[in-house]
Amino acid sequence: MVDPLGVLLVAAVTLGVVHTVLGPDHYLPFVAMAQARGWSVARTAGVTGLCGLGHVLSSVALGAAGIALGITVARLEAFEATRGDLAAWALTAFGVVYTAWGVRRALRGVPHTHRHAHANGSRHEHEHGHAGGHLHPHAGRGDVTPWVLFTVFLFGPCEPLIPLLMVPAARLSPWGVAAVAATFSVATIATMLAVVLTLRAGVGRLVPHASLARWSHAAAGATVLACAAAIHLGL
Repeated sequence: MVDPLGVLLVAAVTLGVVHTVLGPDHYLPFVAMAQARGWSVARTAGVTGLCGLGHVLSSVALGAAGIALGITVARLEAFEATRGDLAAWALTAFGVVYTAWGVRRALRGVPHTHRHAHANGSRHEHEHGHAGGHLHPHAGRGDVTPWVLFTVFLFGPCEPLIPLLMVPAARLSPWGVAAVAATFSVATIATMLAVVLTLRAGVGRLVPHASLARWSHAAAGATVLACAAAIHLGL
């Protein structure tokens, strides 16, 4: 005899993995920011895990409250859709601002030539960039990027969680809801971490030319903006 809860748990793992892999916004922003800002493996994993936790727990909390209050699936899905729109626009705004900042930073780092005349009549030229040796990213306490990403992911809904998993589980028992929610959450966060760290390792092996390295922040912002555009297009 088929165990309904067992079927739901398998579905939770499958949906957690698939919806993460098929959503580039679940991992590309972290890879891009880790590369641009010079995050360590531990910091990259920490930021990704924190954002993933906020991502799934917000939907779990909404679904649990909806089930407890008897709110229909249609109304929960409508609310999730609204949250999704807010997250998409927040990610868009972040991408636009970060890209603009990255472009400005890169242009300030373009080397240029100065001519100098000395009292003895000799002249010489030298080349330098305004950013000089400070083009490397600083990921210290002033880095608010992780908290911006966390806020965006807190609003981002887990589309398949409520209608496909939590509502059927509620017909079994409260423990069924908890088991399904926990399984889906672990599968989603684990997949985010696996994909982000794998891609980060691959990107980290690439050593760009110095003239391109200064564009890393602009490229990271453009990556975030592309992910936001994909969400708006329903991709």
